[in-house]
Amino acid sequence: MFKFLKKKIKKFEEQLESELETELKKEEEEKKIEEKTLEKKIEEEIKREVETRKLVEKKIEKKKKTGVRISEEKLDELLWDLELGLLESDVALSVVESIKNNIKEELKDLRTDKKDVKNLVKDVLREAIANVLNVDRINLYDYIDKPSKKPFVIMFVGVNGSGKTTAIAKMAYQLKKMGKAPVIAAADTFRAGAIQQLEEHAKKIDVKLIKHDFGADPAAVAYDAIEHARAKHKDVVLIDTAGRMQTNINLMDEMSKIKRVAKPDMIIFVGDALSGNDAVEQAKRFDETVGIDGIILTKVDADAKGGSALSIAYTIGKPLLFIGVGQGYEDQIPFDPDWMIKRIFEE
Repeated sequence: MFKFLKKKIKKFEEQLESELETELKKEEEEKKIEEKTLEKKIEEEIKREVETRKLVEKKIEKKKKTGVRISEEKLDELLWDLELGLLESDVALSVVESIKNNIKEELKDLRTDKKDVKNLVKDVLREAIANVLNVDRINLYDYIDKPSKKPFVIMFVGVNGSGKTTAIAKMAYQLKKMGKAPVIAAADTFRAGAIQQLEEHAKKIDVKLIKHDFGADPAAVAYDAIEHARAKHKDVVLIDTAGRMQTNINLMDEMSKIKRVAKPDMIIFVGDALSGNDAVEQAKRFDETVGIDGIILTKVDADAKGGSALSIAYTIGKPLLFIGVGQGYEDQIPFDPDWMIKRIFEE
């Protein structure tokens, strides 16, 4: 009897030790991934700063190097006026400060005519902003049109009310117009209304919807949609996910699980232009958790300036793909940096 118990205890201890060892290895791997992600973020931030500096330097090289040196007081005054304009356009303060400081550092020793100073500072700021908005620009539909494999899987993330479900429907509509066969995965199983909303869209645009019951495993829905697309030779899978608040750790972990199962070719963050700096923090948090490859900014037609587009692009260094300019299926257009710059500068 004692021998039997000893064997049982020993077996239990070995099992416990094995589980503990596995857990420790998992924690170490996760820590390494987090460290690499952080290093990558820092590298990307430094790269953006260097690119901005180079752009400003290139711009001022074309200008006169003789004349009056711009005083620091005058430069601060001009930059303050421009800073206020950007803040009024809903550009995040941290973004404004970063761009302003880079410009100031390069302009402080420039000599030029007094009458040219104001225009020069404004031109340099315009080009710095254009550089941010043009970061890694891609035409997503061209990208999808020549995939290395089928189906091309896109996972959509964002908080409740950002317009994510409608953005997915608009993309499915456009893909159909291109002759593609999309499949929508209703992986937001936390809200029955989300499944119903996607069902209504899918019927209107005649697109296949894969759904499970309310409360089902979201990763299982995504998996089934991808398997269906493979079996039926569909081109694209569009995965909806629950509108998680970026502070909800459990739900963010659930999103990471969907990513592991679905292995998406692209993850798109859908942000609400009207939420201003909140959209910036949301994008940053989602990028840290699952990684973002591109951005769709909704409700731009109702946004006075659109500064949140600049803020998000600068903060996470990912391309803006589309903007939502209305409720119709046609009202999701490719992002045009020049159009956004004109809005910011009221031209």
